[in-house]
Amino acid sequence: MSNDQTRVAIITGASRGIGAAIAERLAASGIAVVVNYARGREAAEQVVAKIEAAGGRALAVQGDVAASDTAAALFDAAERAFGGADLLINNAGTMELGAIAETTDTAFARQIDVNLTGVFRTLREAARRLRDGGRIVNFSSSVVGLYQLRYGAYAASKAAIEAMTHVLAKELAPRGITVNAVAPGPTETEMFLGGKSDEQLRAIAAANPFGRFGQPPEIAAAVAFLASPEASWVNGQILRVNGGVV
Repeated sequence: MSNDQTRVAIITGASRGIGAAIAERLAASGIAVVVNYARGREAAEQVVAKIEAAGGRALAVQGDVAASDTAAALFDAAERAFGGADLLINNAGTMELGAIAETTDTAFARQIDVNLTGVFRTLREAARRLRDGGRIVNFSSSVVGLYQLRYGAYAASKAAIEAMTHVLAKELAPRGITVNAVAPGPTETEMFLGGKSDEQLRAIAAANPFGRFGQPPEIAAAVAFLASPEASWVNGQILRVNGGVV
């Protein structure tokens, strides 16, 4: 694997929250980052500007991971701007809560399209185009283990990510590419906090041994380790980053 000054990372859903924290963390170590976003152009450009102001290299690239052409376009952009890609961080995701009996086909399909099909396509592209010795970090969730009410469709999409992580880790090992996943617990992001009452949020925080939510930089730190040369012997693993809630 090349050193951090020459490595290139593609990070999906990196305009805000955990994705933005990952982009900033990797860029701080010298890795060039492709900051993917679906709709938040201004936010993505702010992430790029912050990275560049600190002396890093970054590029914002629009693309909804649910679209069939986005995966190839992200790798194309990395090749044009930085010469190729060494790291893929599959952070993009969507979450729509509801009891299974009340979940519409549209809500289910959207979560599968983004959380599963979109990840499958980026993994397929990475398997073909990631440079040898690279790293792939997928995103599962600690709801795969908690199995909470109203998380049926979301948990199903993330459980499938764990299965693909285990399989692809074996398929790419001969090329020195590791494939792992992080499974955050409740983290203080716009996506997680949205649609929940203050009472619900207090109860969720209280259920954690630390009595609080995780913070995006804490998740980014775990991703940075799995993406690093030091994690060369960590492969096919699911790392729960959740303060001990499960």
